[in-house]
Amino acid sequence: MITVPAGILAVAPVLIPLGGAALTVLARRRQPLQRGIMEVAVVAQLVASVLLLVTVASGGVAVVTLGGWGSPFGISFVADRLGALLCVTASVIAVAVALFARADIRRRRRKAGFDALFLAMLAAVNGAFLTGDIFNLYVWFELMLVCAVGLITLDRRRAQLDGAFRYTSMSMMGATFMLIGIGLLYGEAGTLDMAHLSQVMSGRPPSIALSASAFLLLSGFVLKAGLFPLFFWLPASYHTAPISVAAALAGLLTKVAFYACLRVFVLVFGVAGTMSPVNGMAPALAILAAGTMVVAVFAAIAQTDVRRLLAFHVMCQVAYLVLALALLSMLGIAAAVFYMVHTMLVQAGLFLGAGAIARANRGYDMRRAGGLMSDRPLFAGVFALLAFSISGIPPLSGFWSKFLVIDAAFRHGSTTGAVLAVIAIVVSFLTLYSMSKLWTQAFWKTPVRKGHAAKPIPATMVWSVAILAVSSLAIGLVPDALLSYSREAAVQLVPAAVAESLP
Repeated sequence: MITVPAGILAVAPVLIPLGGAALTVLARRRQPLQRGIMEVAVVAQLVASVLLLVTVASGGVAVVTLGGWGSPFGISFVADRLGALLCVTASVIAVAVALFARADIRRRRRKAGFDALFLAMLAAVNGAFLTGDIFNLYVWFELMLVCAVGLITLDRRRAQLDGAFRYTSMSMMGATFMLIGIGLLYGEAGTLDMAHLSQVMSGRPPSIALSASAFLLLSGFVLKAGLFPLFFWLPASYHTAPISVAAALAGLLTKVAFYACLRVFVLVFGVAGTMSPVNGMAPALAILAAGTMVVAVFAAIAQTDVRRLLAFHVMCQVAYLVLALALLSMLGIAAAVFYMVHTMLVQAGLFLGAGAIARANRGYDMRRAGGLMSDRPLFAGVFALLAFSISGIPPLSGFWSKFLVIDAAFRHGSTTGAVLAVIAIVVSFLTLYSMSKLWTQAFWKTPVRKGHAAKPIPATMVWSVAILAVSSLAIGLVPDALLSYSREAAVQLVPAAVAESLP
């Protein structure tokens, strides 16, 4: 049996899509070859990510430092349980999007650079999951921004340019906050390596500079994650992109922002411990989570465009993640890890499903849709799995995800935890109402235009949605494996000195 060194596996999820992006540029005049390169790259990335997951699950952490410099001075990639798990999840989404793109991304969009930009964005996402350096985390965010803007504006339509402008302006503001926060942190600690930062910050008393750094970083992550009150750019830009692109953005980019929040505040600042150098983080996170959940779910209910409805649910689901982090407990952190995998898969699948609905009904307006339950029963069943999952219906992954978050909130033993749990339950019921509205309009309702049968949905679209729906079902039917892994990932993420004091 051939064994791959852990160091190579730690960078493979980044190097494979980057290499694929370069090859697609070289093959830009031969579009079938270009598409083939992209598809081979995403499958190879999935294989490499799975091998990495197996390696870190059995052998601890895989670390590789580039340039011949040792830690904490060299550029390092660190693959722990959390990073490897999210790389696998991102790879599954990439395969589904690549399959869907066979029917959605035509010649003009490929000529505009879809394949290269998509692969480069995947490399940036995996780079953010695997980097061991907080400055390089910022660099990967900026590469994601450049690629996302290019993908949003593939068609060069006015609405896309407007959406891209909003996305870019808010992301640049968030990047500015992040960069200033990183600068302050470096001035205080003298290092940018996150593992080394965790050691340096352990037991350090609170200071104005460190608090300013933490809240500037939080502001940057809030902007990039689309949390209340800095969320308005997200529904204004996601619905303008080609639906394959919107699915990738919904499943990956906002979750990378939360991942950064989880990694930086738990590992670096140790906010879950009693001796954290930053005060007031838990109340801030709780307010952000509660505000975002309430505003986003009511906004989603008011929508008639499927894409905008789902865009508001992107924000709502990120808020569940922030709620779990706001508890600052081992149960909350483990619940956040579990929930992240669920929401990445389900939200990407819902956006792909929206594209299939639009193909069948000739548009995204729910008021003009209908009849898909009788005309396209297989697709209706697949989409139902995703709609039920995001609503928290058993036995799908969404049920266990929400149960874990709500259980952690009640077990927190505080008034804040109980209030957050109640809000999460109410918002879950409102999410079910919102998705029921979508289901009724698109599937059960009699078509508005009588005599117009639904258009055929390409098989690749149905299969791409099915991949993610079955993934959610599989997690829901056998949750113990992911739950056990999420708990181990949480233990690995929390510094040892902090973990001893956590419930």
